[in-house]
Amino acid sequence: MLVSDVVQRVLARERSLLADLQAFLSAQGAPPEAVQHARQAVANLDESFLLVVVGEFNAGKSSFVNALLGDAVLPEGVTPTTDRIYVLLHGERSEPEATRDPFVVRLRVPLTVLDGVALVDTPGTNAIVRQHQVLTEGFLPRADLLLFLTSADRPFTESERQFLSLAARWGRSVVMVVNKADLLETPQQQEEVRAFVEAGARAELNLTPPVYLVSARREQRGGDEGFRALRAALQQRLGETERTRLKLQSPLAAAAEILGGEERRAQASRDLLSSDLETLQSLEAQRERHRETMRGELDGQLNRVGRILSEFEVRADKFIDETLRLSHFRELVNSRLLEQRFREQAVGDLPEAVERQFGTMIDRFVEANLHFWEDVQAFLIRRQPSGEIARTRFSYDRHALLEGIAGSASRHIEEVTESQLTRQLASDAEEAMKGVIGIGAGGIGLGVIGAAIMGTLAADATFIFSGLAIGSLGLLILPSKRLQTLRQLRVKVAELRESLEAIVRREYDREQERADARLRDAMSPFTRFIEGEQQRLQDAQRRSSELRQELDALQNEVRRLPG
Repeated sequence: MLVSDVVQRVLARERSLLADLQAFLSAQGAPPEAVQHARQAVANLDESFLLVVVGEFNAGKSSFVNALLGDAVLPEGVTPTTDRIYVLLHGERSEPEATRDPFVVRLRVPLTVLDGVALVDTPGTNAIVRQHQVLTEGFLPRADLLLFLTSADRPFTESERQFLSLAARWGRSVVMVVNKADLLETPQQQEEVRAFVEAGARAELNLTPPVYLVSARREQRGGDEGFRALRAALQQRLGETERTRLKLQSPLAAAAEILGGEERRAQASRDLLSSDLETLQSLEAQRERHRETMRGELDGQLNRVGRILSEFEVRADKFIDETLRLSHFRELVNSRLLEQRFREQAVGDLPEAVERQFGTMIDRFVEANLHFWEDVQAFLIRRQPSGEIARTRFSYDRHALLEGIAGSASRHIEEVTESQLTRQLASDAEEAMKGVIGIGAGGIGLGVIGAAIMGTLAADATFIFSGLAIGSLGLLILPSKRLQTLRQLRVKVAELRESLEAIVRREYDREQERADARLRDAMSPFTRFIEGEQQRLQDAQRRSSELRQELDALQNEVRRLPG
């Protein structure tokens, strides 16, 4: 490389920029290959100028390289003969030298045309062996100048288009070469192929690179006009000044692609975080809708309890109205018989009906809560990131937190079964009802509590019935007692209705708060992650903008280097 004071200053700034880029990528948790590309871009500054030959395996690359060098350096054949990347350097002829990369071999040959240049022969871009294409594409970011070889019998295939598109992404300088031009019999055919290749290259590279039609066969048999034109062009491109410019441009173009990749990942992360926030808001909205839906269902269930008690009240009114009469005076003085008849005719299956309704309410509440957690779990499973950020630290951290929320939902569904939650709710309700009706603690069920409630009502009613002074007060007393009994019974039923409703609502609110707390606890780490990542990405955007400005300035300065 021609190293003037100006070039030295550019080199120093370039090294500093590439080091900053590498540090930036590491701090952002970029994919390992992006960090490696940045590291390689720094190393490229200290390597020989890399003139890289690429193309499909049947384009005659090895024959082309041998013809270009004027020596049978590489093996030739009709099948993929190059399963390594060969780096050819000027020097005394030597045996192939191994490098740290097991797929890269170094050869030294005494050819002055290679002085100051490393010519790289790569495997075919469409070889049957997949490793060939991996090697070729992996070496692409290191190239300072590409000689892109296509064949006159199959010019510009789809795989060649894809490879050129990749070259354009990395900002590589390209010279297009059409080999096997001896197969084109007329000048018109030659121009058609040239125009076709130019148009394809222009579409992929967004510029028109030079296109040279050559024949390796003719060159090896005595000389080819196309090769003479190509050598003259390469001599100009590989002169000290232009070679220096290309050598400085190559790492900067690689840096532009690497930084662009990180900018695309950052934008994808921002978009994903925005969508994640919408997801959290949607979950919150779902939770609120779930709460409102359950309240609506609870009102309906409590109305059914109210109807059961109203039906009892109607039966009790009828019993009192028909029983507190002089014609039943023998029964009125027998409180035990009166209570028994009250139980049979008024109370009936009221305890069982209340218990069934309580069971229905609890079952429905449990079922709805578990379904809500299943919805949460399914909703989060679908929150997968795009391939753009799938291998970044951001993606791994986010995935772990989402797994935590989904895992919390899964554990809730698996560990808190319907029967367990039903028993818990029933137990809580029983404990609350014991306080209402004054029963001591200890292993009783809802049915027993319901029976106890109804027994208390019956006892209260028959106490009012007992001790009536039939002989002395007669008709004056019975209507008064009947009205008093009706009033007291209605007060008792109203108290019972209020107590049952208060118990049910209290237990509903308690369990709903527990479910909400579980969801908040599961989501809070993810919420904090989103807030932290948004701040990190905002800071990264500022830093990326600074690197981009420095990169653009350096690229402009390299383009302005004196020729």
